[in-house]
Amino acid sequence: MADINLKEIHDFMISIAKEAGERIVSAKPTTSGSGSKKNSPIEAHTDDSYLAVDLVTETDRAVENLISTSLRNAYPTFSFMGEETFKPGDVLTPNPTFICDPIDGTTNFVHRYPYVSISLGLAINLEPTVGIVYNPFTQTLYSAIKGQGAYLNGTTRLPLTEPTPLGKLDTCLVAVEWGSDRSGNDFKVKSETFKRLAATKENGGGMVHGLRSFGSAALNLCGVASGGLDIYWEAGCWAWDVCAGWVILKEAGGMMVDANPGNWDPRVEGQKYLAVRGGEGQKEIIEEFWGLVDGAFESDPIKRSQSSLYTVSDMVLHQRAHVLQYDAPSR
Repeated sequence: MADINLKEIHDFMISIAKEAGERIVSAKPTTSGSGSKKNSPIEAHTDDSYLAVDLVTETDRAVENLISTSLRNAYPTFSFMGEETFKPGDVLTPNPTFICDPIDGTTNFVHRYPYVSISLGLAINLEPTVGIVYNPFTQTLYSAIKGQGAYLNGTTRLPLTEPTPLGKLDTCLVAVEWGSDRSGNDFKVKSETFKRLAATKENGGGMVHGLRSFGSAALNLCGVASGGLDIYWEAGCWAWDVCAGWVILKEAGGMMVDANPGNWDPRVEGQKYLAVRGGEGQKEIIEEFWGLVDGAFESDPIKRSQSSLYTVSDMVLHQRAHVLQYDAPSR
């Protein structure tokens, strides 16, 4: 890694993210077809209700193509892993790999709710090393290089204020997401744990200050890195959702552990994450949180998800889904 200029790569990734952001904000609405995301377990279902909660738009595809083409031209020896082009069997390797979600928060994007980001990370030797998260609607940029700190809009170091010690869960604002897979074990674990987090201590709960569901894993991680959120707990998202935010979180003094209790050393592609902001008492708050997790997420969600992918053809998906889509503007 000594011969890789991380600052140069970081700056180039920012320029690409901003160019992609211009395309996102100028996208035009249409009702001409759509589908579910190819990496989602909901492809194993033919129920329209599944298709409606995990959307993919032509803008997702166009933006990823723009990003991947630019990165591959500039760094032809690096690998690329993107949400829209991921295929079953693709794995993260030690080779320097750009990891991209072109629109993290597609459902928000479709509804024009501006909690949307481009999540662009670089992993080297399987470790998140450079992270860029850009919200083109608010023009908010989070960025970090491993070992060099995390920043808001290039100049303001994260976290935004001196971190206060973490108390008990009843002092914490916690980000969670329902996800697109609304059945089975993992949905039950989420639902029951949400109830335990919210319940009073007299009823065995954590009585957290609040639960927030914003719809973008990358921006949730940046919220924890900034200090506005104390905790983010998630299962079911992918490396492209978290790689960039992972670097930003850790460079801001945060910790990342497994969503399932007991694993202090998660993999970036492990799909189960618990992020905690910087401040004294991180390990104690993690252990308290783990104590309220009701059940366990699937032990190997990558294999589980890959086994269910492509069980419904793209043709069927496009025929069955009738949801709003945003077309990419012509260049």
